[in-house]
Amino acid sequence: MRPTPATLIGSGKVESIAEEARALEPEVIIVNAQLSPVQQRNLEKAWATKVLDRTALILEIFGERARTHEGRLQVELAHLSYQRSRLVRSWTHLERQRGGFGFLGGPGESQIETDRRLIGERVTRIKKELEGVKRTRGLQRQQRKRVPYPVIALVGYTNAGKSTLFNTLTASQVLAKDLLFATLDPTMRGLKLPLGTRAVLSDTVGFIADLPTELIAAFRATLEEVLEADIIVHVRDTSHDESAAQKVDVLKVLSDLGVEADERPFIEVLNKIDLVEAEVRAGLVAGNQRPNGAVAVSALTGKGLSELLRRFEADLTRANIRYRLTLAHADGEGLAWVYRHAQVLERADRAKGVELTLAVDPQDVERFAQRFTAKNFVPAGG
Repeated sequence: MRPTPATLIGSGKVESIAEEARALEPEVIIVNAQLSPVQQRNLEKAWATKVLDRTALILEIFGERARTHEGRLQVELAHLSYQRSRLVRSWTHLERQRGGFGFLGGPGESQIETDRRLIGERVTRIKKELEGVKRTRGLQRQQRKRVPYPVIALVGYTNAGKSTLFNTLTASQVLAKDLLFATLDPTMRGLKLPLGTRAVLSDTVGFIADLPTELIAAFRATLEEVLEADIIVHVRDTSHDESAAQKVDVLKVLSDLGVEADERPFIEVLNKIDLVEAEVRAGLVAGNQRPNGAVAVSALTGKGLSELLRRFEADLTRANIRYRLTLAHADGEGLAWVYRHAQVLERADRAKGVELTLAVDPQDVERFAQRFTAKNFVPAGG
């Protein structure tokens, strides 16, 4: 069906909805499409009520969900970008000129020009504030790299269960509800993996099909943890009828952000297996044993999470180098330091001390060599 320029939908359907609107008197009518300012104005006249298009609805939800200062700034920036593009529908006196000077507007400045100027000034201020947030986040990343702890970023379609998975793995209390965009602000927590590897787990905003370009730009700072992550974990709602289509949408948004699935470890998590048929669930869980396959889990019941944690550790330690280290029994501080900075594969308490077999990140080998003597810290093959 070809869109109608004036109203997007045909005149017959416009009148049919108008009749329903007169009977039901709704406060707002939502159109699941992107409307031009003229189309929105014409539909509001025809239906005698407020009309929101898809982008406006997403912005309304974002406005409800944002909690931190950064999140609210991101939402306001997206709102202003949207409003600036449709000031044409906000005023019926666009041709009226106003005089004055200073902040009241220059001679002959129209109301629409004044509003555009004020919005532009506010956008500039918000962008400066967000640059400060970006710098702070960059400093935090540098501090983590000095530790260093790798970052595991959860991504996925909105309402796929990322926050529930995040809470279960980290014993946190992040908002996790059956809501669109329940998480708007990035949340990070420490995570200890089965063999002692430590990492940082990051929860991110959910994606959605045809995300408006201004929202991708506005929320780019929020998604920077994904750009920097060592592992990207794509959480899918296996029980959703459109799970396959949602996967395509998520991969497209990641690509738009400059993240390609083959650039780094990329784990697909099939979540909510507790909501699928028993036979389907059994088939999905059987696939958990494949080294590089998808991992089937239920973030709610905990099924499959031990396999997922082992997969995290396997992917993070793949490039590690094996070393043997011998410590004195009394060197508790050194032993604690080793557990914080390496993966302990084996431990044996001997008469001469504690013998450890370690998997050490190549970037950390020099730190170990400086802290321990060459006699006690040797390659495992030597």
